Amino acid sequence: MDIELLEQLQGNLPVNKGHLLLSSEKKKTGLVLVDLVNGFCTTGSGNLAPQVPNQQINVMVEESTRLAREFSARKWPMLAFLDTHYPDKPEPPYPPHCIVGSGEENLVPALEWLEDDPNVVIKRKDCINGFIGSIQKDGSNTFVDWVRANDIQQVLVAGICTDICVLDLVVTVLSARNRGLIPPLEEVVVYSQGCATYDLPLHVAKNISGAFPHPQDVTHHMGLYFAKSRGAEIVDKISFI
Repeated sequence: MDIELLEQLQGNLPVNKGHLLLSSEKKKTGLVLVDLVNGFCTTGSGNLAPQVPNQQINVMVEESTRLAREFSARKWPMLAFLDTHYPDKPEPPYPPHCIVGSGEENLVPALEWLEDDPNVVIKRKDCINGFIGSIQKDGSNTFVDWVRANDIQQVLVAGICTDICVLDLVVTVLSARNRGLIPPLEEVVVYSQGCATYDLPLHVAKNISGAFPHPQDVTHHMGLYFAKSRGAEIVDKISFI
């Protein structure tokens, strides 16, 4: 059933994907990594982590790591959002996840080196939307400040979940860009192979009180579709020249 639904969506709501060529001679690009933490990506690491190895998530981690290595080698700017929560501040409708001190809130092993990379800004957030999570008590915004400080014209986004944290960030950034709130940002690009979401099939969700079915391939496609419909560029191939 999920395969049939995905085929219908791909036929009726197609997402045309492009090839992104990155070079120091082109638009200055910053890499944004969304929630590549154990609690969402590492098998068995919490309520919202995959309980068995997941191919889509594994590819996302591999591709995000490849991009981060390339950006680091070129000393290009990166920003990594890490979902991080306190026990007394729940995030409904989701069960407790990425609680401070649990280890779920930390970068996946393949990206732990980012903590020591001088080209990376690490931003812990306690909400779905990284742009909202970037708002500081003094009214400043970590994301906006990062874009401005590095003269970023284009952001490349990868991470999890395609249809939740990634999508919320992308559409908010696009709206802020349209209002002229994030100069000199011009373009938002989402890398489909560098994104993933979780899998909760209908037959499983039926047995979990309050759960919503969330077929992985379908919701991944819809996340990309809505990001593109709001003005993001979607690419499935990235080359460095």
